[in-house]
Amino acid sequence: MYKVLALDLDGTVLTDEHKIHPDVKVEIQRAQQHCHVVIVTGRHHTAAKPFYQELGLTTPIICCNGTYVYDYQKDEVLEHNAIAKSDAQRFIELATEFQMKLVMYVTHEMTYSRANPIAYMQALESWAGRFPQEQQPRIRRIDSFSELAEQSEYVWKFVVEGAPSSVQRLSEQPWVKRNFNGERSWSNRIDFAAKGNSKGKRLGQYVKALGYEAHHVIAAGDNHNDISMLEYAGLGVAMKNADETVKKSAKITCKTNNNEDGLARLLREIIKG
Repeated sequence: MYKVLALDLDGTVLTDEHKIHPDVKVEIQRAQQHCHVVIVTGRHHTAAKPFYQELGLTTPIICCNGTYVYDYQKDEVLEHNAIAKSDAQRFIELATEFQMKLVMYVTHEMTYSRANPIAYMQALESWAGRFPQEQQPRIRRIDSFSELAEQSEYVWKFVVEGAPSSVQRLSEQPWVKRNFNGERSWSNRIDFAAKGNSKGKRLGQYVKALGYEAHHVIAAGDNHNDISMLEYAGLGVAMKNADETVKKSAKITCKTNNNEDGLARLLREIIKG
């Protein structure tokens, strides 16, 4: 009997239009009556909040590829492995040297450069503006990453974007490899979190604290940052839209992609009331 349902957001629970399919929403809400449902995402907690509330969840959320666990009910960080400030400063220097566009996730907001903006963050900012103020993801354009890193309580992760060859060279730079985990999120974009963070590792710790083991867990995802949790879970589910590397890491593959109701049908079959 499965006791924990761990779900990625983008490409899994969310459609390509960043919405939740009505049938998927119904089945996730039904699943909450039978098991502990937890969102495990690469997103910042403020960017996941609208979907968390739409699903009616009350559990904590695992954010930024396992970097931290956030409790919306208490409005506080429960566990974390944030980037040390000295490491953040060195990374900012290297990203500048490698001519990267940069995004920095800090305690309660996502930030990007006013002088060197990144298109997907501008799109995200536009999307965030659709929500009521109290639910709105927090995105801000800034003048200095170094100053903000020094002032912030936590630096969760960096996202770099640039020429694919330059992005690859940065990820292979010896100091970066020693101190960061890099997860490719687009062909020319990599997320960098503190060394040792992964969705699978944090989910394992979370599940253990609940008193359960890996065989009690169903996990569903679609991207490379989901592989660690798909391999950890007793039942790892890859979406049809996932690439072959991700599918090979899962026990089963969903019959449809994230824009259809396949995840809903699968949950209905596996989690029976």
